[in-house]
Amino acid sequence: MPSHIFKYFPSPDPAQTEMMEKMKALYDYWNARINVISRKDMDFFYIHHVLHSLSIAKVISFTPGTRILDVGTGGGFPGIPLAIMFPESEFTLLDSIGKKIKVVSEVTSGLGLKNVIPVQERVEEEKGKYDFVISRAVTEFSFFVKLTLKNVSSNNKNSLDNGIIYLKGGDLDKELAAFSGRIKTWDISDFFEEPFFETKKIVYLPL
Repeated sequence: MPSHIFKYFPSPDPAQTEMMEKMKALYDYWNARINVISRKDMDFFYIHHVLHSLSIAKVISFTPGTRILDVGTGGGFPGIPLAIMFPESEFTLLDSIGKKIKVVSEVTSGLGLKNVIPVQERVEEEKGKYDFVISRAVTEFSFFVKLTLKNVSSNNKNSLDNGIIYLKGGDLDKELAAFSGRIKTWDISDFFEEPFFETKKIVYLPL
């Protein structure tokens, strides 16, 4: 039972509750066959992966019809938990590694998620336009911006203007210096009390 999730998001509908509860077993099954999450990390699955992904839902509630690109999604984070949370938004989950997209496809199918599009592709090749590009720390932030800013559409329809939402840990001062005045960050420890989140941040760069 993902009690850590329901502690911070207390009123999911029955379909969302069922998907959150089914996730762990699906990832256990597929991770045993195609290793996308370290075995040790699976013991903390709901905190390290699901809750970390859902921190984005503490700073924005995506409006229906919002299109989101999850770059370097790996096994489906942060995209899959957010797709459960926002069933009326569309999530394209992108990774260049086929076996990771295989896991994303199988988990999505196993959960019955209808708003996830798994894509095996390098981000350099992705031409689509999205309201937001999201990711969990796949590379240095300025390099990530260079790769993905082309994919952000200019038509705003959410409480935050369209842009990049990035999950990253540690001391980011140097890495974000080039964007000073344009960027907003949140400490995830302000939302969740688990020690895992002490140095974790949400970084937002509007278009």
